[in-house]
Amino acid sequence: MLRNLTSKRIQVDEIWNFVYAKNDNVAEAKAAPKDAGDVWTWTAIDADTKLLVSWLVADRTTNSAMLFMDDLKERLANRVQLTSDGHRPYLTAVDTVFGDDVDYAMLQKIYGAEPHGEKRYSPAKCIGAQKREITGSPDAKHISTSFVERQNLTMRMHMRRFTRLTNAFSKKIENHACAVALHSMYYNFVRLHQTLKVSPAMAAGVTDRLWEMVDVVDVLDAFEAKRKRGAKSVFEVEQWRVGGGYYVRATLKDGTVERIEGFATEGKAGRWIKNESAAWLHEKQKFIRLLER
Repeated sequence: MLRNLTSKRIQVDEIWNFVYAKNDNVAEAKAAPKDAGDVWTWTAIDADTKLLVSWLVADRTTNSAMLFMDDLKERLANRVQLTSDGHRPYLTAVDTVFGDDVDYAMLQKIYGAEPHGEKRYSPAKCIGAQKREITGSPDAKHISTSFVERQNLTMRMHMRRFTRLTNAFSKKIENHACAVALHSMYYNFVRLHQTLKVSPAMAAGVTDRLWEMVDVVDVLDAFEAKRKRGAKSVFEVEQWRVGGGYYVRATLKDGTVERIEGFATEGKAGRWIKNESAAWLHEKQKFIRLLER
């Protein structure tokens, strides 16, 4: 939906959170999933329209920065001025993805001593900032991350799971990503921006009206219907762990899994997929339609 955007100035940042348990507590946590621990949400905002152009829930590595920048570039229709903080992976990611087709600068903030005691959850005091022009000719007066940092505050205020001291933290990474996705749709299309007096999506020309949540649901329903129409049944040869022999695992369009058994060799199972799976699938679908009547 957010494609061919004519943004002029983009600001990017990362917001910290955790899934299931904080990094230091994962080792002692009971039944912690493999994605437990620190998680970062990368965000990109249009400084003029306040549109949340792109986001990514991942770790804070260079690989994640590459994925984030690649998604951002695909959504833009023209050259932009890009500003990030001093996180080093941005250097590699922006250079690899954008090359010379960007006016890129870093805003490196300088912080004082870490707070202690009762103030340990407060951020360190910013005592200065350095602007570094990296690529192209960024306008110095627009080298800023203020808008994206304000957006990160909006995320923390709108989503309870982003509150620093809470028991409402995400227990699964999938739930965390879905919450961010829902927030981004609400923020971009449904929420009236107090300064702009329109939604960010309206300011960016993506839509001509203020959405309601029912419109978001309609988009999700249309996406799911399209995904199901485009889905294909998949047939795979599997070997029995006990007793020998092989079977064919059939994953249907709706996610249902069936097993076709009785193959002595892998080759016979493969030939069944090649020669008979289409007829089997046709009969299966016909049977399902009869049940639905």
